[in-house]
Amino acid sequence: MQYPEYYISLEDKYGAHNYHPLPVVLTRGQGVHLWDVEGKRYYDFLSGYSAVNQGHCHPKIVDAFVKQAHQLTLTSRAFYNDKLGEFEKYITELLGYDKVLPMNTGVEAVETGIKLCRKWAYEVKGIPENEAVIIVCDHNFHGRTSTVISFSSDPDSKANFGPYMGGFLTIPYNNPEALAEALKYKNIAGFLVEPIQGEAGVIVPDEGYLSTAKKLCEENQVLFIADEIQTGLCRTGKMLCCDHEDVKPDILLLGKALSGGMMPVSAVLTNDEIMLTIKPGQHGSTYGGNPLACVTAIASLAVLEEEKMADNAMALGEYFREELVKINSPFISAVRGKGLLNAIEIKSKDAEAAWKLCLLLKEEGLLAKPTHGDKIRFAPPLCITKKQITECIGIIKNSLEKLEE
Repeated sequence: MQYPEYYISLEDKYGAHNYHPLPVVLTRGQGVHLWDVEGKRYYDFLSGYSAVNQGHCHPKIVDAFVKQAHQLTLTSRAFYNDKLGEFEKYITELLGYDKVLPMNTGVEAVETGIKLCRKWAYEVKGIPENEAVIIVCDHNFHGRTSTVISFSSDPDSKANFGPYMGGFLTIPYNNPEALAEALKYKNIAGFLVEPIQGEAGVIVPDEGYLSTAKKLCEENQVLFIADEIQTGLCRTGKMLCCDHEDVKPDILLLGKALSGGMMPVSAVLTNDEIMLTIKPGQHGSTYGGNPLACVTAIASLAVLEEEKMADNAMALGEYFREELVKINSPFISAVRGKGLLNAIEIKSKDAEAAWKLCLLLKEEGLLAKPTHGDKIRFAPPLCITKKQITECIGIIKNSLEKLEE
């Protein structure tokens, strides 16, 4: 066995420095737990940014993955395969759409949604070519491709990566009045929104925001595009976060937990009027819709349903937030979330307090990571039990008590 410093030094010497990880080197995962190279066990309260909703190495998902890996992994879309159609049928019937376009990463789903929206705008709505505008929100996070960072308000994602792509109009989040005003502009094609802004610190909009936004979009013949890559697939206590307000997006973007953390799988779902604007050769991906991904995604979705993970997320999320508030720590200025997507905001004179708290949590056996300096997300796998959540509340309480100004 090598010491953690060995693996950290390898990444530091040979890898790009585009992440700032906690100083822990992980080697194994099962359910809600992770183990480091020295054998210490931790609760995972990040879940791969909600990619591991079903828990690490879920046996049903692993079995499906391994069985298919021995049979056929990739054909490319140059040919048909016997798994893609089954996946397409499963996910469209489950979520109530005509069509799905499978991709790999979450940001590829976002890029695909943008392209679909524009294609529909020109060919169906009749917006003049190259003049379509998509409304986005301040403090969004939809990925880090050149197109997506063009409408980011995060300096770390955007600075010195220009020139940027046009065609986006930014408005405040959770502000229906701002959306209504923006919809008066000419050539608006779509509204791209996170039902909860995850990377910004789990910013939960007011009740009714999503349903009002969808109504405004319908009234103006504008597509409502929901980025449910982090909020979807039972994380917030419903299959989709939009389900809390009975909103059906015109274009739905999924990723992360669609594979249960096994491999990159993403999907864009919409109806025929929008999807069929894209013709052969106009969009695609070598790995999109590969047999291994399709089988893994079906197993991942089935586990979410069979194990009622949305119900567990709803019940334990409410309990978790109630218990966090009861800690009554002077360092916590806000507790917020929905289901098992939660965050605390740290109040301290020390700008590094959130990072230091995460180091203390690590020592106590719980892994979490700050975002935007003073916010810490708490998003465990959805298979967690009430007993485990209670134990983790104790860890958080003990760590807060050790935190100093």
